[in-house]
Order: sequence, then C-alpha cells, then structure tokens
Amino acid sequence: MAHTRRLDPIEERICGALMEKEQATPDGYPLTLNSLVLACNQKSNRDPVLELTEAQVKEALERLRRDVLVWRVTGGRVAKWEHRLQSRWHLDAPGLAVMTLLMLRGAQTPGELRSRSERLHSFADVAQVEDTLRALAEGDDPLVQELPRQPGQRENRWRHLMVRSDETPAGGPSIGRSAGPPVGTPDASGSADESSEDAVAPDGDDRTGELERRVAELERRLGRLESQLGVD
Repeated sequence: MAHTRRLDPIEERICGALMEKEQATPDGYPLTLNSLVLACNQKSNRDPVLELTEAQVKEALERLRRDVLVWRVTGGRVAKWEHRLQSRWHLDAPGLAVMTLLMLRGAQTPGELRSRSERLHSFADVAQVEDTLRALAEGDDPLVQELPRQPGQRENRWRHLMVRSDETPAGGPSIGRSAGPPVGTPDASGSADESSEDAVAPDGDDRTGELERRVAELERRLGRLESQLGVD
C-alpha cells in the first residue's frame, strides 16, 4: 500500500513547514493558522519563495485533514495544526529531517542536506545522510529518488517523490514565486471564482486515480478509528 496520496505544491509547502517547525522550534508547535501562513511564506530556507494567502492555506489544510495527513488540535484559545506524516510515512528522526529539507528546498545533494539540517537533526557526516537517503529510496513505494549527476557537480542530487507527477515540485519552475501573484490567484488564463480543487488536475491514469481514492478512503477510516481509540 502507498504511504499516502501525492501532494500538490501548496500541500507540500504546508506539510514541509509543519515538519520543520516541529523539529526546529518545538516550543511553538503545533502552529496556529497565522503562524503556518508565515512559515509557508518565509523567505529563508524556501525554494521557491511563495506568497500563499490564508484562504489557500485553509483550503489545503482541509484537504489534508480529510486524508488524515494533518491534525487540527483544539482546546486552547485558537485551533492549531500538526502533521501526521512521521507515522504515515514511517519516518525516523533522520528520515524526517531529510524529507523536510527536500520538501522545502527541492532537490539537493547529500552534502547540502547535511549542512542545512543542523536545526532539525545532527548527522555525524555525509555518509549518514547517504544512508538515510538510501533507506528512504528502498521498497516498492520509495519516498525519494536519486537524480543523474549534472555537469560540474561532484555529487548527485536527490528529490522526494511525494508531489504528484502532474505538479511542479519545490525547486522546479516557478509556482507562485514572490515576484508574481500567489499560487491559485486569478490571472489572464483563469477566473476569480475557480476553486483550488478545480485548479488541481487529477492524475492522467484513471486506474491509478481510482486506486488512490480507494486508499485515501481506507486511510480516512483508519484515522477515524485511531481517533476513537485514542491512538496517536
């Protein structure tokens, strides 16, 4: 069974931001909606830099919540949000750190991942990062993929595979960079009343899409059962 369905770029940024803040600033985690929007749009440690609106983040959170990929935490003055991806993707601490960086900054070399991971997880050396990447790439449903080495590079880059193949992943061509309008805002090619659901095209393979819908339904049922039983 697949770990989860693939994410769209806005969902990818939301999940990456939640994962980062859990590791880097645990005292401020889970995040309020306002804090999450700021984390998604921050200009440091992000590629590309986005300008998501609160409405876009709320819509994406609702999709993620339905699929039990994020959790809405209530009980305080304001609702807060936390991710469920460490358990859904079966990640240990090193794997969580690597996936966080790949989701927020796109394809990177093992050396880049090690140098950028200090606030998330302490890798002793690049070899430990490479071991983590190989573990994430194993099995029938890998989370990461090694890319061919580019001219002038000493190391191969790695990318994560949890963005849908019909979407632009982080670090790819521009999607809502700060120089342009926020992702999902109307322009000459779209009307203002198009919903974010309509803007996300389904996978081309109908059979694959049907299987993913069935898996998502099973995972939602499992999430409800876990909630009823009080299982984390």
